[in-house]
Amino acid sequence: MYDNARKQVYVLMHPIAGNTRLDKLLNIFLVTLILLNVIAVILETEPGLYQSYKLLFDRFDVFSVTVFSIEYLLRLWSITVEKKYSHWFWGRVKYIFSPGAIIDLLAILPFFLHALFIFDLRVLRILRLLRFLRIFRLTNYMSSARVVGNVFKSKAQELLISLILTIGLIIIASCTMYFAEHQAQPKVFTSIPATLWWSLVTLTTVGYGDMIPITPLGKFFTAIIALTGVALLALPAGIITAGFLEEIRKTKKPRMNKCPNCGFEFDHPDHENDHHH
Repeated sequence: MYDNARKQVYVLMHPIAGNTRLDKLLNIFLVTLILLNVIAVILETEPGLYQSYKLLFDRFDVFSVTVFSIEYLLRLWSITVEKKYSHWFWGRVKYIFSPGAIIDLLAILPFFLHALFIFDLRVLRILRLLRFLRIFRLTNYMSSARVVGNVFKSKAQELLISLILTIGLIIIASCTMYFAEHQAQPKVFTSIPATLWWSLVTLTTVGYGDMIPITPLGKFFTAIIALTGVALLALPAGIITAGFLEEIRKTKKPRMNKCPNCGFEFDHPDHENDHHH
């Protein structure tokens, strides 16, 4: 009885594990509540609006924290259904320190910290903004969000290499431009660390114009750096696109064909020849 109840709660708290109407309704409710929380955090930063509806905002926050706290505790209780968290104590401790559980905890923690301790107004604002972390809880309920996570996991090494190349290019560009422009503009290109800002905005094609080369050599290097940056920054986009195509290919179910005579299902026309009536 106890184990059966725990399994049922686990399925409810992990929509991917079940496919009943109750799962779907709970899924829709929690996704909607998370999105409303994000909207509420945004609207609260408007002083006039917050002061006019302060009671409504506060009550909604209490309701949301209550729901998320109950959900967190139910997840913690039922998580031992999973094999890697099967130990009644250490399994739960392991789950508490998992990335998903940490995000769930941080999403509700500001409320309890504010209730228990008196903070400086600036600290309180930061704590309240931590509620934005609730949007990351959508990964628990939306299959599309899980696809995004899987893409970044599968392409982590390629993206890391791309990041290292980008950082390397930024450093090289900063050093080059510092030596090309420092004598002509000692108050603009004051040092290599200061030139890092120029490299970043140039490579990302933003170009604020607060630091611009004036020497022929500096302009020449800028052209090369800008063109290289466009090519290099397109690399992560290609890697992520390839990852999405691979993930969609994995999750896409093959189209099943059915034999008109006996009802035998096969996923490819060639398999029809292997089936004998």
